Amino acid sequence: MKNKYMITLCCLITLLLCNMATTSYALTYRFYHITHNNAGDASIGEDQLSFELTGYGNDQMLFIFNNSGPSASSITDIYFDDDTPLLSYKNFFGSTGVGYTIGAKPENLPGGETYSFTANYSYDSDSPVQPNGINPGESLGILFDYVEDFSYDEIISALADKNLRIGIHVQGFASGGSESFINSPSHAPEPATMLLLGFGLMGLAGMGRRTIKK
Repeated sequence: MKNKYMITLCCLITLLLCNMATTSYALTYRFYHITHNNAGDASIGEDQLSFELTGYGNDQMLFIFNNSGPSASSITDIYFDDDTPLLSYKNFFGSTGVGYTIGAKPENLPGGETYSFTANYSYDSDSPVQPNGINPGESLGILFDYVEDFSYDEIISALADKNLRIGIHVQGFASGGSESFINSPSHAPEPATMLLLGFGLMGLAGMGRRTIKK
């Protein structure tokens, strides 16, 4: 009887962890380049620029844009192609040295028209744009409210279906050039999420083996 209750408990924990993996933990997205000004710069951007999504309470989502470095580069403009819309700007949270305001110039992602990218809202690093952009080792968080009855899972689905797309314009490369990028629709759970989920599954498997032996 005890084993029966333990198996039930493990099942509940595993289901909870699965739910947390899709609704509570950070998801990391990469970028792919859409301009081809310099192959080396495009590769740098794809290697070290990303953003994370985290549910922030029941009605907000936090986007954290990261530049992992080490190569010189600066995210100076962030664009959202969100026709619905799904999100409404709330606040900025930036690393020291990162300064942003609402409304990017140019208004649309450079090169975005080739990919039918039309920005509905955007954000621009303060002047001087390159020093105040997201440089190696820095990050910028943008907090949004969900519009109407939208939710975390619907935002994730919109990114996967390309109904919501994120674009960035990057300057400050050692070459002196600039490149534009759009998010890749795919995402991956943070390692901590997978570790917790693994523990839950291993616990369930262990209880199952114990029951069979008896």
